[in-house]
Amino acid sequence: MAEVGIFVGTMYGNSLLVAEEAQAILSARGHEAKVYEDPQIQDWDANEGKYALIVTSTTGQGELPDSIVPLYDGLQDRYQPERQYGIIALGDSTYNDYCGGGRKFDALLQEQGARRVGEMLMIDASENPEPESMSNPWIEHWASLLES
Repeated sequence: MAEVGIFVGTMYGNSLLVAEEAQAILSARGHEAKVYEDPQIQDWDANEGKYALIVTSTTGQGELPDSIVPLYDGLQDRYQPERQYGIIALGDSTYNDYCGGGRKFDALLQEQGARRVGEMLMIDASENPEPESMSNPWIEHWASLLES
């Protein structure tokens, strides 16, 4: 089965909750999953050759939470066509740059040649106050993509 590093960017804990749910779902399906709550570039490098799942909220004007900025900054100027990843972006559609943090991370990885597995999930806090109700079915599907 697959090994997955789950990289979390959170302000108020919702992304961490989604990440912990993802870890439980992936583990129940036989995958090995590890959550990185305050991810650093060293964690990303240690996850080389494995899948990455980025779970991040959006702050301010479409920015990443402080907890994941060191990882994002550390990834600049890399080429990583071997990297396979998924993204769960949390945001609020009442703001102009809805899910901007996740979209920003996705754009960086795409520029670096990484391959996204499945579609990015964008969860709207104004419509889904319990994000795991949206993320859990998506994670089940994403896990099946890792198995094929």
